Amino acid sequence: MEKQYSPSVKSVLPAALLLALTGWAGLAGVIYFSLPTVGPRWLFFFFAVLAITGTFLPFTAYLNRRFPSTPSAGLNVILRQAIWVGIFIPTLAWLQIARVLTLGLAGLLAMSLVIIEILLRLRERSRWKPHREEMHE
Repeated sequence: MEKQYSPSVKSVLPAALLLALTGWAGLAGVIYFSLPTVGPRWLFFFFAVLAITGTFLPFTAYLNRRFPSTPSAGLNVILRQAIWVGIFIPTLAWLQIARVLTLGLAGLLAMSLVIIEILLRLRERSRWKPHREEMHE
């Protein structure tokens, strides 16, 4: 049986383009055509998550393809990792609006998201059952 690999970068490009174009266009619309009231501020964060998730989706697919793991990362794992980055950067923007963002806080937030992802991958690995053919290689 063939070894399983993570999905290629080409296979995630349609979703990445849809997310990135929607997010960046919406972000531009919110920035240029609205006042900074409560509703447009939430739209800013929503479109920022879409834009950054779509932008980082091919990078996460490439990294999972370049550095394979056992079990290999599926599309759901690649999307989840891109969403982590997509949540991280708007969270930093939100903290900066309140003037509470520091380098230490950003590092702590990044470290906590990395630890959560590591624990999720460990859980997946513990539930993974290799095929019989893979065990005899």
